[in-house]
Amino acid sequence: MNTSTDLARSYIKYLIEAGVSDFVISPGSRNAPLSIAANEAFEKGLIDLHIKLDERGAAFFALGISKATDNYVAVICTSGTAVANYAPAALEALHSGNKLLLITADRPSKLRKTGSNQTTDQVNIFQGISTHDTSTFNPIKLEKGPIHLNLQFDEPLLPNDSNDWLQGIQISPKVAEVKKREILKLSGNGLVIVGHDKGGFPPEEIENFAENLLIISEDPLSFERSIAHSSIFLADEKIREYLKPDFVIVIGRTTLSRSINSFISECKNQYVVDPLAKSINNQRTAAKIYENLPQLDIREVSEQYRRDFELAAKSCELDLNWSEQLFARTFTKNIPDGSALFIGSSRPIRDIEGFAEPRSGIEIYANRGLAGIDGNISTIFGIAAKYERTYAVIGDLTFLHDLSALVSPIDSDCRIFVIDNNGGGIFSTLPQANVEGFERIFGTPHNQNLSKIITGFDIPHEVIKNDSDLQRAIIHPNHGLKIFIVEVPNRETMAVNLKKIYAKASNAVRIGFNLA
Repeated sequence: MNTSTDLARSYIKYLIEAGVSDFVISPGSRNAPLSIAANEAFEKGLIDLHIKLDERGAAFFALGISKATDNYVAVICTSGTAVANYAPAALEALHSGNKLLLITADRPSKLRKTGSNQTTDQVNIFQGISTHDTSTFNPIKLEKGPIHLNLQFDEPLLPNDSNDWLQGIQISPKVAEVKKREILKLSGNGLVIVGHDKGGFPPEEIENFAENLLIISEDPLSFERSIAHSSIFLADEKIREYLKPDFVIVIGRTTLSRSINSFISECKNQYVVDPLAKSINNQRTAAKIYENLPQLDIREVSEQYRRDFELAAKSCELDLNWSEQLFARTFTKNIPDGSALFIGSSRPIRDIEGFAEPRSGIEIYANRGLAGIDGNISTIFGIAAKYERTYAVIGDLTFLHDLSALVSPIDSDCRIFVIDNNGGGIFSTLPQANVEGFERIFGTPHNQNLSKIITGFDIPHEVIKNDSDLQRAIIHPNHGLKIFIVEVPNRETMAVNLKKIYAKASNAVRIGFNLA
């Protein structure tokens, strides 16, 4: 048996026994020992094997599976620029705490800095992720967060034997982690504010933790009793002052609305629950920071405070015409229970936060670690590989950014809704909207016919032009992948309408509180 084959087999076997069941591979020469070993494990029914041509897309596809399963997923590539293509997904996994195992094939270390073909320094290439760089087998701990395993393979790269190296393999059972809970004693009017990442905690665990406290969630689709439209009415400084709490408990990272972050910052007593607080987010400040959910002991809670928030939410009766915001409300209301939903960054995730009615029954995913628009379709496909039915909503620029993913579409039932407003809609709602040259450097109109592009990939698609079209598209049975182009008013119209909606909501809530 040659050394490279032995090294590859040792790690593939070790990972299978450690519970890794999904391997994503991009074709290459230097990673041949790993590809052959993984394929042999697949032939024996020990793993699921996914082949993706593009390394960037492969890493995001693996990230999607990791999000859906909360298990380590191995993604394998050859040396050189292939490795660098893992960087965006690696950083997203780092800041989201996702279990992504990046396995990169390398030339022997003696060839580094010699001008050897397809050879660069791959050690610690991913910022914040340490590299296990080796030419011999050394077990690695599969702990939380991304891991980089860089394996040096010398020639020959192909096996010269056919022994049954997978015989007698034993997969280790998962052991539930026991978390120690501290006690947090508080009194007065307070609430729990949940970031879109939820700190990595299951929604039901947060619900139990929050007890009878009010919940404001950036993801209203996971918490049925969260306060609706909070990001809208809290944009009013006077309303924020009226509803100012005695304390807030922030779970995870709040990454969306300025109004919610202002509401938090204006409260003197802040408590944070963030499992990444000692590593990635180690500069966070609060009265106290917890890595795990504490046990609450709350006293002197005012029922009137709860009624005030409920009145504010009810006062935001949003009469919407066809728009991105009406899409968000209708879309999220009609998704069937048991489905998975991926929400793209920029406007879609903010519109759902502000305009969706709170509910439960669906699993919510998003790339909120660094909130990038790259690799979203690949991430969606990874999630869809593990669900019977998957929905997704992304912007048109996000869609165009990851078109290469459509080269190898999935077989799962997956419906992707693309908001087509011909460019970067988020910027029309930010201060940049008024700068000279806005349309060229921020609006970035793509001027592409999305229908023709999708047709070129031979993927079924449909155009959505109104609310009735949307409702039919959601409930109509579908097998496989289908893409829906959602035509909405232009970005300038959207920005103007949003200002009117916020002003009307603010006025209604002020009247309800006698603040007008």
